[in-house]
Amino acid sequence: MTYTFDSTVLREYDIRGIIGETLGADDARAIGKGFGTLIRRAGGSMVAVGYDGRVSSPMLEHALVEGLTSTGVNVRKVGMGPTPMLYYAEASAEDVDGGIQITGSHNPANYNGFKMVFQGRPFFGADILKLGEMAEAGDWDVGVGEVETLDVLDDYIARMLTALDGIEEGALSSLRVGWDAGNGAAGPALEKLAARLPGEHHLLYTDVDGNFPNHHPDPTVEANLEDLRQLVAEKNLDFGIAFDGDGDRIGAIDGEGRVIWGDQLLMIYAEDLLKERAGATIIADVKASRALFDSVSANGGKPLMWKTGHSLIKSKMKETGSPLAGEMSGHVFFADTYYGFDDALYAGIRLIAASARLGKSVTELRGAMPDMLNTPEMRFQVDESRKFAAIDEVKERLAAATGVEVNATDGVRVNTADGWWLLRASNTQDVLVARAESDTPEGLDRLMAQIDEQLAASGLERGPQAGH
Repeated sequence: MTYTFDSTVLREYDIRGIIGETLGADDARAIGKGFGTLIRRAGGSMVAVGYDGRVSSPMLEHALVEGLTSTGVNVRKVGMGPTPMLYYAEASAEDVDGGIQITGSHNPANYNGFKMVFQGRPFFGADILKLGEMAEAGDWDVGVGEVETLDVLDDYIARMLTALDGIEEGALSSLRVGWDAGNGAAGPALEKLAARLPGEHHLLYTDVDGNFPNHHPDPTVEANLEDLRQLVAEKNLDFGIAFDGDGDRIGAIDGEGRVIWGDQLLMIYAEDLLKERAGATIIADVKASRALFDSVSANGGKPLMWKTGHSLIKSKMKETGSPLAGEMSGHVFFADTYYGFDDALYAGIRLIAASARLGKSVTELRGAMPDMLNTPEMRFQVDESRKFAAIDEVKERLAAATGVEVNATDGVRVNTADGWWLLRASNTQDVLVARAESDTPEGLDRLMAQIDEQLAASGLERGPQAGH
């Protein structure tokens, strides 16, 4: 028996599709068969499975488990919860060899997909293509696996709370924090967590609803933080934290309602961590502000700029032994006293801990950051066949230019006297991404003009903004 996936479903970092159009139960079953077979052939026998709050998730879970057990692999079902709870179930148990979370992440309600961990490492790129090849060939093991159900939520919450160990209760008792779960899968975990945290906590939208009736759960879009901003203002709270649909990306605002972007959060986490681990390597993606890299250096750390993509960052952390990494998109990875995966709930607790240890409020920490003028991430449609070629053309032209410093880690990041600009191809869509940062409005205009000049030389222009 063989199976062919829709050509759009097996992607660089995850598997995702539109329910009823490109993704359904048969796909989930085939993914289970392929993943289970690979686990068996690597000497493993147990896979943990979790799912998010989307309407289609239980149906996909049922078929995925069927596929996994048909290869002889045993399955530990951990039920509905945030993606990091599934990562925890995989990382904390010695008898688990892999994990799959069914999640549509921050995509629209009719999407769904799968995030996977294989023997403690991210499963992406060539791994995902291998599932397609195995399905085409019907290259699957046959066996009979067993299924067990385990509630890991309380253990997961207890483990996260260890982030506050060693901090005096008195330093935390006056804390007042707002939280917005956005009707995503992190809601029930957040309720249990907040009940055990010191201080006063105000929660929004913790009931799980895969139709996202209040706002779309993507905390990197400022409009989605408006309800949290109002809550913080009305209740006069210290700061606010928001999650994406599956709880692996964090958004935050300070007590004055200012957004604390992904790279700014990383500045706070790094300042705290480097007090204990001087000289540590801190990784951020190519979209992060120069202010972050400068701050890491100033606090005695080694900043490392790396490619965008949570799987790529996790792999680089393992390779370099980095205890902390983050992305502009709100993925933050702690490997100092945690497991190295991206967990927005844990990142929320670490923000509380960092503020207490540094002896400054989150608003003070945010206020002390340099005022950099930067563009939002600009995304515009470019034909799939042109997107990587255009970036190569820009690289060639810049190699011949004088007075510019080019970092080609992921696309091109160009440093000039005015600041820096970035142009890179998205790995997940037919989109080019641009961003620029300067100290002055005039400098920013000049940087944008350089981006437009390079695009024009490749017969492209910054068109209408593309969504995620």
